[in-house]
Amino acid sequence: MMDFLVAVNDKVNSFVWGVPIIVLILFVGLLYSFRLHFVHFRKAGFFVRSTVISAFKKKDVEHVPGELTSFQAAMVSVSAIVGSGNIAGVATALVLGGPGALVWMILAALIGMPSKYAEIALGIKYREKREDGTVVGGAMYYLEKGLGQKWMGILMSILVIPFAFVISGIVDTNTIAAVVDERIGIPTWATGAFLALVCAVIIFGGIKRIGYACELISPFMGGAYILAGLLIIIFHITEIPSAIAVIFKSAFSPQAATGGVVGSVFVCMRAGIARGLYSNEAGLGTAAMVHSSAKVEHPIEQAMWGPVEVFLDTIVICTITSLAIVLSGLWNSGLDGAVLTMRAFEVLLPGSIGGIICFGCVILFGFSCLISYYNYAERAGEYLFGSKCKPVIKVLWVITIFVGSQTTLGFAWDLADTFNGLMIIPNLIGLILLSGEVVSLTKEYFGIASNADMAAKERPLA
Repeated sequence: MMDFLVAVNDKVNSFVWGVPIIVLILFVGLLYSFRLHFVHFRKAGFFVRSTVISAFKKKDVEHVPGELTSFQAAMVSVSAIVGSGNIAGVATALVLGGPGALVWMILAALIGMPSKYAEIALGIKYREKREDGTVVGGAMYYLEKGLGQKWMGILMSILVIPFAFVISGIVDTNTIAAVVDERIGIPTWATGAFLALVCAVIIFGGIKRIGYACELISPFMGGAYILAGLLIIIFHITEIPSAIAVIFKSAFSPQAATGGVVGSVFVCMRAGIARGLYSNEAGLGTAAMVHSSAKVEHPIEQAMWGPVEVFLDTIVICTITSLAIVLSGLWNSGLDGAVLTMRAFEVLLPGSIGGIICFGCVILFGFSCLISYYNYAERAGEYLFGSKCKPVIKVLWVITIFVGSQTTLGFAWDLADTFNGLMIIPNLIGLILLSGEVVSLTKEYFGIASNADMAAKERPLA
């Protein structure tokens, strides 16, 4: 039976990650880049000041609908994207496509930044306020209300539920359980049971408890991993140029760079784009589900987090993972997933510090995904069946976490790629057709910001 499922998934996977879908992903990113006049590059400094730098200064906006502060919503989203994809997913991409997969990850991320910006803006514009004061939003809402296509919203929700369960409930749990077993010998079933219990305590507390947990975990885990990456670069600074040369050569001539270990340029490209998209979620529409809970006065105020998240996730953290693996020389050693990344860190940093840091980050990255991805499943289920389905989804989520700890890694990653590819199709169609609205929102917001700046300059000093 498993062989049959693997064969079917391989067929679907080869279709959804074929040339047409990759072209569509790149087309949407380029469409928004040109229509928004590359706002994610032109306003990069403003984006960073308005998000990361101002994050801790922002106060709760009481008169605006929402359940989370802007920073909490962003940290839930970051917790979802900065996960196993950054450690285990990047490793599998390099094993499948060679070191050059990193180049395609970065290119796809740069092109995909405005797509995520657009998703968040549309998600907040079309979010709904419930009678109890809570708000719900996401791709399904702008597909239904923005395009007037209820069936597309339903299709999106149907795809989101298995996507969340596979991507996080299975893949993240599997990754954590595998490295804990490999590192300290705790059986995978015991790790699965523990994770299920802790996640149950958090998710049964609702979105606010999830927001508080991610607000604490995300900055710490991301900072620790980036610090470890900087140490690797400092300790091996003389080797960095040759590693970068191998990466670029492999991107455009994989066999020449790797001695025939991997296949064509398309295999390299496919591995990089698929794993990069898995990691940063640009174009999937999932980020809109979380960011729609933010208390902000204008959609673009929250949308600015989109490009910032993609930059931190792919261009910073995924690059750190890739450089570590290439510098270690272990990418074609037969190791795979998080175990490969952890071994690379051990080789490159003195003593056991590298392995310890990476081991801790694998657990934190994966755990943060387990509590944040649940929100995707809940939002999709609520859209399809109403709020009465929430307790059922909570119970199924906890059960899936335990089952995921016993799943085979390779098939889980392949299944994750398949659901990624399926979900992206209706969302990208929606983004294309609603691009004019994102352009209007952007002009409106920066017009308001510009007028405010002018007023501040003209205001006499007290």
